[in-house]
Amino acid sequence: MKVTVCQLRNDPDPLREDWQKLVGHVQQQGSELVLLPEMCFYPWLCRSRQPDPALWEASVETHRQWLERLEELDTAAVAGSVPVIAGNRRFNEAFIWSPQSGYRPAHRKTFLPDEDGFWEASWYDRGPLSFAAVETSVARLGFLICTEMWFAERARAYGRAGVHLLLVPRATPLSSADKWLAGGRAAAVVSGAFCLSSCLGGVDRRGMQWAGQGWIIGPEEGEILGLTTSSEPFITMDIDLHSAENAKHTYPRYVPE
Repeated sequence: MKVTVCQLRNDPDPLREDWQKLVGHVQQQGSELVLLPEMCFYPWLCRSRQPDPALWEASVETHRQWLERLEELDTAAVAGSVPVIAGNRRFNEAFIWSPQSGYRPAHRKTFLPDEDGFWEASWYDRGPLSFAAVETSVARLGFLICTEMWFAERARAYGRAGVHLLLVPRATPLSSADKWLAGGRAAAVVSGAFCLSSCLGGVDRRGMQWAGQGWIIGPEEGEILGLTTSSEPFITMDIDLHSAENAKHTYPRYVPE
């Protein structure tokens, strides 16, 4: 199965430039699944401590417009997360999209940080405590949106549910890049699944240095198979889902709870 991870810049003009390059890359590589970063189509709102409902609505609308362009990628499936409004509540929603089924909500971010630059619990609501595997035409998926990756029991439960891919859309800073990569390797090991992550990259116009560093990590030993950089912002690899199935029966995955 061919999968693509990426890093995308978070300002409108650079994003449009990166998108055109991503479209060309995905079409050339024949990707079957593309993972996008966390809420990547609008400048990061949670940098401000004070939420602004009007800005959230603008972000929702901008993301909606970008979702209409996913067909440009010409791939079997696209995954990521977007801001949504349900009733009078705001959420960060993971999705899976395909040309056949369109947009399918998959999970709403449950574990929310609230600190300088990442005032997420102030901006939007916790989703329900639900981490269900998602069946698709290409693989069985599990979502861990950014901070949720650090809740290792969720990765382990996804492994028990037989997921092939752990999808981790992120918006994380350059200053903690090494820590996040270590966490991605651990999530792959405890789940026995490939861990895929895409992240915002570059320096935005407000001076935030994003980590970039999208990754593809193997399911058996947590081996780093691919890592994006500013000079190589997209990586596509052909992975064998059977290795994720086999990994479930080896240490430490087989150890009973």
